Amino acid sequence: MIIAVDFDGTIVEHKYPAIGNELPFATSTLRMLASERHRLILWTVRRGKLLDEAVEWCRKHGVEFYAVNKNFPEEVLDSENCYGKINADIFIDDCNLGGIPDWGVIYRMVSENKRWSDIYKEGAVAEKPEKKKKGWFW
Repeated sequence: MIIAVDFDGTIVEHKYPAIGNELPFATSTLRMLASERHRLILWTVRRGKLLDEAVEWCRKHGVEFYAVNKNFPEEVLDSENCYGKINADIFIDDCNLGGIPDWGVIYRMVSENKRWSDIYKEGAVAEKPEKKKKGWFW
């Protein structure tokens, strides 16, 4: 399975342009998914030096990505500011509609091929994740 993963607010707390603290179990879950042969793509708005810092932070925490901001390592983008469309089976992002569940639930969703609502109905989670508010008017 190809899994595109955001960085700020998903792997680490949202402190952009700084790198926040790791969200609980984010890197351990990503390492488990990679060990199960899923292709992980880092999909972030970070570019240039900020992107290099994020990739290096992940590497130091044992997470290697198949590709970064592109579909495969050899893909050539038109320019550094190009935002191409990522072809992934799953996108893990804190801006998902409804917010982001914890990484334990994310792992179950991927490994058991279940939706969040299925896990919620099983009573495995106490409540729906809170949508994080962002922007000028929240």
